[in-house]
Amino acid sequence: MSNLFPVKLEGALVRRAGTTLVGPLNLELQANGVTVVLGPNGAGKTSLLRMMHGIARLGGGRIDWACSPEEARVSQAFVFQQPIMMRRSVLDNIAYPLRLSGLSRVKAKVVAAQAAADVGLGDMLDRPAPFLSGGERQKLALARALVTKPKLLFLDEPCASLDGRATREIEEILNRAAGHGTRLIMSTHDMGQARRLATEVLFLLNGNVYEHSSAEAFFGGASTAKAQAFLNGDIVE
Repeated sequence: MSNLFPVKLEGALVRRAGTTLVGPLNLELQANGVTVVLGPNGAGKTSLLRMMHGIARLGGGRIDWACSPEEARVSQAFVFQQPIMMRRSVLDNIAYPLRLSGLSRVKAKVVAAQAAADVGLGDMLDRPAPFLSGGERQKLALARALVTKPKLLFLDEPCASLDGRATREIEEILNRAAGHGTRLIMSTHDMGQARRLATEVLFLLNGNVYEHSSAEAFFGGASTAKAQAFLNGDIVE
């Protein structure tokens, strides 16, 4: 069990240009499982992930991890919908966070090569990262995030622009990571993906949590009218 959890949000919110994007939220997440954040466009999904990870400044309230803020910060990683590729090879991209952590160049490249192989990029180590396909870029982003063995991984729509085959491959990587003990918190618009991966669901609307329940309970019959309408494919606002 990760010593990051439980994590508690008390009145936590994010503002931009005077507008509240998400919150104030009172929420508690436990150590186990895969949390999938659902909701329509503009619901605040990305803002919630960024706020918890610390790349969106709190406009109020607090986030309390079960460890020091410093330990929480170095125990996390974040994969964006559009991953940033450094103008380096696949191998050097994956090795970069290891080098930042103080690992020698030689050791970092050995570990990075194995991480690349783990996500199916083992034959592309010398390929320039900016020339990868969309699915290959997302695999690289996952390898780079997971290579430091984070206790918690945030993912913002990791398969939003990928085809079915690439999505399946990404989900396999995520399932392996979860099986090895990495806590996943991710947003998605893909209801099939949410059903396949989630153990619990957060349903957001207008920056507020309308439902927080097990995936089985949520997909078996949401308890709020807004969430049920969303599941039915209706427009909710």
